[in-house]
Amino acid sequence: MKNIAINKDVQSSLTPAGVLQDLLEGNDRFVNNDTQAVDNSALVNQTIGGQFPKAVVLSCIDSRVPVETVLDQAIGDIFVARVAGNFENVDILGSLEYSCKAAGSKLVLVLGHESCGAVKAACDGVELGNITAMLDNILPAVKKASDEFDGELTSANKDYVAKTVEYNVQLTIDRIRERSSILKDMEDNGEIKIVGGVYKLSTGRVEML
Repeated sequence: MKNIAINKDVQSSLTPAGVLQDLLEGNDRFVNNDTQAVDNSALVNQTIGGQFPKAVVLSCIDSRVPVETVLDQAIGDIFVARVAGNFENVDILGSLEYSCKAAGSKLVLVLGHESCGAVKAACDGVELGNITAMLDNILPAVKKASDEFDGELTSANKDYVAKTVEYNVQLTIDRIRERSSILKDMEDNGEIKIVGGVYKLSTGRVEML
């Protein structure tokens, strides 16, 4: 049973590679319907005075991808930043920097997902209120994917959408490194890893890119 929260000493002993392996093992448990039992009351009590998460996950807001659940993580284990389309902006970058530089997290995981509605909307050129500006962040991935496909370049083309999802994760990682000298320096120094994956709605599996 998970009844002991991560403390500073435990967090300090973790490695980026080890944290990634831990998250993937948690996803294995989720897929196999063998998630850990959790004493939430104990974890709530232990984390009142502080938190020492091992990772920060940048994910989409999609209700079918509850991040802590699909990675089998509990209270105090991970930070989660969510925005439709799992892209970075100044607020997300600040949140990632806080997670790693100030709070000691060892891993940044950018997690896209299969059949992402925001990606589909960007592929279709949707314009609606503030959604229009939001989707602008995904258009570089749309452009990159469109260079590889002939024929129908809309959300009806599942392969096109899937490739755009992957490129959106990869380009987000590239921009995190470009726009955050803090995170890039930490990664260069081996203090953190910045990685990406895609969650498969059809299987529950996180597939790393």
